[in-house]
Amino acid sequence: MKLLNSAVLSTFLCVLSMPLIADQSAITKQQKETAQQLMATALKSDIGYNIVESLTTEIGPRLGGSEAEKRARDWGVELGKELGFDKATIEEFTMPFWDRGHLHLTLTSPYKQELYGSALGGAAPSKKEINAPIVYFRDIQELIEVKDGVLKGKVAFVDGEPMVKSQTGAGYGPSNQKRRIGWQHAERGGASALMIRSVGSDSHRFPHTGMMSKNGDKWATIPVIAISNPDADHLRRLHNLDRPLSVSLHSGSDWKGEVTSGNVVLDLIGSEKPEEIVLIGGHLDSWDLGTGAVDDGAGIAITTAAAKLIANLPQRPKRTIRVVMFGAEEVGLLGAFAYAKEHENNLHNHVLATESDFGARNIWRIVSNVNPEATKLVDEIARIIAPLGIVRGGSDVKGGGPDIIPMAEKGVPTIRLSQEGTDYFDLHHTPDDTLDKINPAELAQNIAAYAATIYLFADTDVDLKAKR
Repeated sequence: MKLLNSAVLSTFLCVLSMPLIADQSAITKQQKETAQQLMATALKSDIGYNIVESLTTEIGPRLGGSEAEKRARDWGVELGKELGFDKATIEEFTMPFWDRGHLHLTLTSPYKQELYGSALGGAAPSKKEINAPIVYFRDIQELIEVKDGVLKGKVAFVDGEPMVKSQTGAGYGPSNQKRRIGWQHAERGGASALMIRSVGSDSHRFPHTGMMSKNGDKWATIPVIAISNPDADHLRRLHNLDRPLSVSLHSGSDWKGEVTSGNVVLDLIGSEKPEEIVLIGGHLDSWDLGTGAVDDGAGIAITTAAAKLIANLPQRPKRTIRVVMFGAEEVGLLGAFAYAKEHENNLHNHVLATESDFGARNIWRIVSNVNPEATKLVDEIARIIAPLGIVRGGSDVKGGGPDIIPMAEKGVPTIRLSQEGTDYFDLHHTPDDTLDKINPAELAQNIAAYAATIYLFADTDVDLKAKR
């Protein structure tokens, strides 16, 4: 074996001792330190909790299109001005307004017992009190298979299992099918009304409300009511005992005509590329059973507070940061579609969009749908926010949040900071959605993640848009 001469050996050992040269970082040392500073500040700040406390306490429930939602828009503009945003405006749009009205619901056979129910969004009123036998369906598929006209003079009840809990909320879609389309098959069968098991994972007598789907351009012409999981369990047990079931119900839910809603838009103008927009937000409206703390007062607080912490920096980041408080999300993403239409001529300047709309539990993952160069940037950002307990997820995950969908479909890049959602559907769309369910420390973790992440996206020179 030949021995290396001393000169070659010296060079070889020198090379081995050199640090490996990584790909050039897209994040400067100063930007990283600023992001870390933002996280540390957010974790000690109560600004986010103060925002959601104010919204849920001073405004209360905020049904899309209601007078309360208007007060919430005015509240949002005033908050933006108070927090020092450069612009605070309302972009109005019109919408049809559905009102819940009253509900009387009583089991009358095999004995009398009050049931806890909630009319579903888009449901029609009962012209008079309905007293009818209940026809039991084990699941939505059984109702789908029902023959035309066989339910005339009867009330259909679709059971099913309480939705499966999961960190990502994956059980919601399958469980929600009966809420979305059940009425279409009940009407086809000739039913006087439809009751369904509450779409939620809770065990309280707090029924879950929510919007139904249209059939083409038509809404339901019968009352449609979700009953609480314990009441659904009770009806199942009676059915299994072969007891005759009947119900008395009267519902006042109905459409009330066209009204004005709107999106609140708060801007921090970029210092070098003001025309390029990094958009974050949540939805300002809520269902009317609770006070909309978890869905989605938390999202409003998280994104607004994160932007405020960035605004407190000595210098604005390069790109504009825009917080949008979307209106009328719960009744069909109306504010989201209105925003995309209002800004269709400059959506190409929206370089990134994301929404917080999954409660206030800790963020545990970041996913993205940006171009390959920007994906490397997301990887770097993920490493910076990792001390918050956040891991890097998929790099080809479409979405960004419900209100971001219309923009994402037009090619706007997205990320999503995924929150822990195992118990989200215990609260979602129920009377239990109240401020006491929000943990201030977990809310602060969300704000820390958003502040650092959005600052880095807004201050980078990396092109985030997909190359197509």
